[in-house]
Amino acid sequence: MAAQRNQLPLVLMAPLLRRVDKSTVCIQFATSEAVSADVKLTGFESDCDVEEIQLGGACFLYTLLVRPKNSLPTNTLISYVLLINENTFSPEYLRYGETLQFAVPDKLTHILHGSCRNPHHHSKDSLHTADLWQTQQRELGEIGADLCIFSGDQIYADDVAGATLLAIRQLIQRLDLFTETRLEIELPDDAQAQLYQRHQYLPKTPWQSRSKFSAGYWFRKDEAHFSSVKAFNHLIFFEEFVACYLLNFSHTAWQLVDFDALVYEGNNERNKRVFDSELIAIKDFVNTLSSAERLCANVPILMMFDDHDVTDDWNLTAKWEQAIANHKVSRRIVNNGVISYWLFQGIGNDAFEQSRALLDGFKNSLHEKKWQFDAFDRQVRRFTRWHYCLDTFPKVVVLDTRTHRWRNEQNFNEPSGLLDWEMLMELQDTLIDHRAVLMVSPAPVFGVKAIETIQAVFNACGEPLMVDVENWMAHEGAARKLIEIFKRPDTPKETIILSGDVHYSFCFSVQARFGRHDNRIWQLTASGIKNEFPKPLIKVLDKLDTILYAKYSPLNLFTKRWQLSVSKHPSSIKDHGYLVSDSAISLVTLDNGLLEKYELLHGTGTHSHFEL
Repeated sequence: MAAQRNQLPLVLMAPLLRRVDKSTVCIQFATSEAVSADVKLTGFESDCDVEEIQLGGACFLYTLLVRPKNSLPTNTLISYVLLINENTFSPEYLRYGETLQFAVPDKLTHILHGSCRNPHHHSKDSLHTADLWQTQQRELGEIGADLCIFSGDQIYADDVAGATLLAIRQLIQRLDLFTETRLEIELPDDAQAQLYQRHQYLPKTPWQSRSKFSAGYWFRKDEAHFSSVKAFNHLIFFEEFVACYLLNFSHTAWQLVDFDALVYEGNNERNKRVFDSELIAIKDFVNTLSSAERLCANVPILMMFDDHDVTDDWNLTAKWEQAIANHKVSRRIVNNGVISYWLFQGIGNDAFEQSRALLDGFKNSLHEKKWQFDAFDRQVRRFTRWHYCLDTFPKVVVLDTRTHRWRNEQNFNEPSGLLDWEMLMELQDTLIDHRAVLMVSPAPVFGVKAIETIQAVFNACGEPLMVDVENWMAHEGAARKLIEIFKRPDTPKETIILSGDVHYSFCFSVQARFGRHDNRIWQLTASGIKNEFPKPLIKVLDKLDTILYAKYSPLNLFTKRWQLSVSKHPSSIKDHGYLVSDSAISLVTLDNGLLEKYELLHGTGTHSHFEL
């Protein structure tokens, strides 16, 4: 193993520029050995706090907090140098110019935003297009994007390609990642035997324990705890989540993978076709991954989880939560997703301000190179500060819509509200007395009514998990309180909501039908960065929504948001209508806090915009 480690590249994951403000710059990267690390800001004296977290014999995650002795200027490019073992790490593929550079965001002008980046989806990675746009901006001497916000599904823990699962197994061995104490789950030892079969081994509720009012009881069908329809290669162990993050963020990690060994050896012809198709998409993803790394090394990156970062339908209903909480293995798998999110996403969002509370518990969970998370799991479940704000103009408010759910106490099978009463009150306090706010909600607040109606029908039939009934309007209490907040006279006159999740993009504007509060709400949805909704179906749903919920349609009176007037803005691409199903990341342009332009940077390299 020692000889093998000598062949590893020193830097496994290039620097990710995370939260940046006038007093702190947070940077994360990973190496194959313990190193000394420092960051120098050109023209500014600073100190650097280094936090090392060892994840394997040859895997170390570093978080650097650079603290300048004087406040940094805002909206000005600042060069920085990353020193590893006193040597400058600044490869050409990471630079837009001569050096790595960033700007402290203050008065926001350009924001890149997107969600849902699935490496094995057949579409192109639109982060590559975003990098090309950022290159042009820097060549012109402009800052380009002030922020890049990823609002969910940065990884797909429940939807893993067969080739990726094999690559994860290879990477675990190459990096000697620390493994967790074995879970009570009967998986085959052979990786090939696990391919497209893992869903059969994931925990289930026996049909005898199901409600006698459910069809599953009478048909004697066990109920899967993990309800993803693509759970065939679901991540299970903590070390698998760690390897998955490295493969999603680093082309260097893929260089440690033997692609010739990524072969499906089973006899199932359908699985072989799927495997080969996914492998082609993965190779295409890897080819442009370095350009995504350049974007993330030069623009501050903020993130928030959604369900696929952990598992599909995460906390969608109280019944789902109850099934997971009552099963040791299910709890452990979900917590593996949350802990890995904390390491690779959460820490950088708040630069350790709140997330440091988990650090000692995590480090104390390692015993003789084995993770024993029993005590730490309780600490993770009690941690409530995943949401955060950024004091810019407009103020950035990032919502955690997964762990503060408003449960339906009368019917556990009903969808939970995305925020409970306490968090909605905290949101209200955050919004008041601001002229403009940029709010990040992983799921759209104002979605497509026709689709929400279809979801409501499935929910009425007792199948909320089948169509992901997790929109803001699906819960009476949460919907009414949120609308009440937006109608208050002291809430922002300009509220811009950035959302993803749905795998299509759209632009809606919202205003109150009654009242004197002359405010405007923009619902800007961009999804996915590398994912798409079935295009023939989205065209049907677009037409259906346009017909059924036209401006003067009486059906609008039966929606929870009837007091608000929702206007749809068409895409500049004529055949797309209002809903755009195409791999893209959005570019939001502001003028003094007001929305000026909303564009899509498509994975194909083209640009489009919505007519405002």
